[in-house]
Amino acid sequence: MGAHDLPLIPGAPADGGCHGGQERLVAQATAAGQGELLQQLRRDYPLRETAGPHDQPQSMCPAFGSLRVGLRMRRVHTILSGSACCVYGLTFTSHFYGARRSVGYVPFNSETLVTGKLFEDIRDAVTEQADPAKYDAIVIINLCVPTASGVPLQLLPKSIDGVRIIGIDVPGFGVPTHAEAKDVLAAALLRHARAEAQAGPVARPRGPQDGRPTVTLLGEMFPADPMIVGGLLDPMGLAVGPTVPTREWRELYGALAGSAVAAIHPFYTASIREFQAAGRPIVASAPVGADGTEAWLRAIGSALDIEPARVEAAVAKALPPIRAALAKSPVRGRITVSGYEGSELLVARLLIESGAEVPYVGTACPATPWSAPDLAWLQARGVEVQYRASLEQDIGAVRRFRPDLAIGTTPVVQAAKQACIPSLYFTNLVSARPLLGVAGAASLAQVVNAAIANKPRFEAMEAFFGDAGQGDKAGVWQEVPVLRPEFREDTKRQAAKLLKKRKAEEMI
Repeated sequence: MGAHDLPLIPGAPADGGCHGGQERLVAQATAAGQGELLQQLRRDYPLRETAGPHDQPQSMCPAFGSLRVGLRMRRVHTILSGSACCVYGLTFTSHFYGARRSVGYVPFNSETLVTGKLFEDIRDAVTEQADPAKYDAIVIINLCVPTASGVPLQLLPKSIDGVRIIGIDVPGFGVPTHAEAKDVLAAALLRHARAEAQAGPVARPRGPQDGRPTVTLLGEMFPADPMIVGGLLDPMGLAVGPTVPTREWRELYGALAGSAVAAIHPFYTASIREFQAAGRPIVASAPVGADGTEAWLRAIGSALDIEPARVEAAVAKALPPIRAALAKSPVRGRITVSGYEGSELLVARLLIESGAEVPYVGTACPATPWSAPDLAWLQARGVEVQYRASLEQDIGAVRRFRPDLAIGTTPVVQAAKQACIPSLYFTNLVSARPLLGVAGAASLAQVVNAAIANKPRFEAMEAFFGDAGQGDKAGVWQEVPVLRPEFREDTKRQAAKLLKKRKAEEMI
């Protein structure tokens, strides 16, 4: 491998899935009566139009998204139903990301799965945990195997002693990314809360209510962003409402009561359907950068029929400080952007308005009508935008454009650094900053410019280490390893022979 060649990192196997392959699991789920569920998931979270080995992006277990939403809510308990290895991995990741509560687990074996006893065990577990003194709701998540086996969570009671029971299926062969899995649970919660609100009076959200119309924010955001949006809306006589996913049950009512919904993260398809059923208009894009903020404020004004003078007043108040912040914190350099959070297009817009050259944006999320304004804005500036981007496409973009900085997922960052290109992990170092309004305009420049300035350090380390520690020479050795390619070829032949034998046995 050359000194600056990007390594190709192998992706998931072509058949996908954690247990036996995606096609087999889909067939099993369909046979078990889950065909309608799978069709709805495919409509909400479509894969690429052209099938291939990576029509579904490589990602962590999608169910982590739903688990994360539940764990962040007060007085909500989450129970997982799935293979023990999956549950272990999900709970480990959840606690790694700061969860400070237990996750319930209903174990199973082949007998309880095929006889229907697993459903009874889930019902017993829910009944045992349904304590109204502790919980407003209990969420049960079917992982791949129970979904494929048709374990019918919809037959669980809607509530037990006043505790709501929310059952969802989040199979890796039906929900492509963990970002979209957030939508699966958020929509289920909204659906339940909407039915309650239609049935009669419900609890008011916490905090003072000043009577102004509110705008609900859709998508996980930096904690300061909602307050920033509130300041942008104030001249129009509007207030910022709850953010979905919410942090407690009663906020769901406030979210549904909003006069409009801002699809800050545009992939919450099922949640948007619930808001539309409640009669709420949806506003695309976000107040990011000067152009984005101006367009977004005008879209809000149009959606809520705000008088033009108030809209112009809001625009006139918002834009000067944003433009000043962008001018004060310029970004110089070529940057590729990729990730799986859903805000990649917004980040690219902000970088471009800050002065950066952004030739490529890759997102694991799908194209939706709610990202169309961002797509058009980026394409008008010559940016290549790839929805449902695979790891290979993201790394290929870094290879083609040779950026001064690569922003991406962990394997993209790893590959870029191996090629002596500074890089930043999108989730921890970019998503963990304000993005909207004037705070967003000033937030990225420091970390991005500092990373770009690290190029000489990479070059110095590369010159010092050379090709040490690469490939078969990685690690600490008393002697330099002698490569024996004939051993590998022999192993490949034996593996191919064994595979051929197994296939022949299956046909008998």
